[in-house]
Amino acid sequence: MLEYFYNGTIRRTVIAFGTIFNNIELRDLDENGAEVVREKVPLAYGPRDKFLARLEDLGDIDKQVQITLPRIYFEMTSYQYDPQRKTSPITVYKNVDDATGGVRKQYMPVPYNIGFELGIIAKSQDDGLGILEQILPYFQPAFNLPIKMIPDMDEIKDCPVVLNSVDYTDTYDGSFLNRRYLEYRLQFTVKTYLYGPVTNIGVIKKSIMEIGNIGETSRRKDTRLTYTPKALEDKNADGEINALDDVLVQPDDNFGFNEGFEML
Repeated sequence: MLEYFYNGTIRRTVIAFGTIFNNIELRDLDENGAEVVREKVPLAYGPRDKFLARLEDLGDIDKQVQITLPRIYFEMTSYQYDPQRKTSPITVYKNVDDATGGVRKQYMPVPYNIGFELGIIAKSQDDGLGILEQILPYFQPAFNLPIKMIPDMDEIKDCPVVLNSVDYTDTYDGSFLNRRYLEYRLQFTVKTYLYGPVTNIGVIKKSIMEIGNIGETSRRKDTRLTYTPKALEDKNADGEINALDDVLVQPDDNFGFNEGFEML
């Protein structure tokens, strides 16, 4: 029953979420307010424990430095179906393939909420607050993120990114051998969508309708109507618009209809 397909929508959601925080900077000013140092805060995908383990590693003779601070990490934490955004599962939308002239179709997507954790690790309170204040004002509590989900279908969805909570940890207490760090942990929910396979379908170029009378004892069809595309411009550039142009009509052209009438 199931068939192979991979749209990469979850991957695109992860990349789009990380892009929000990709240009956060810290700047040091002198007593006159002039900029002295500008530092872009590193951003990486990975679990929290991985970065804390590198931070607390004392190193050896061949490893002179620990992980540099400040830094931002993020990771996916959960998947949850969202019934409140559910739409009709049998609704189909279509898109014309400009290269082949064919038509692609796809069923409506399934709404899912993906949880993310964003962590800020800093060595000073000023650095941590400087990063945090560049994030919080944009979430009230949601930030609208447009994502191109299915490139072949030109499908772009606005996905709200909701800030759920902010936690704070300060490792001030402890041994002098332990490195002090401050950590902010922000929990987000991205309201995204998961899509099924894209199917190529043929273009309908002829429609037939039969009309008749339906009685109590019999059904009789006496008329057949046929409709085909009619070109409204000279498609083959031969100086006139005729049946040769009708066969060259494409799905996204402006066209009319040829009507055929037949008595049965």
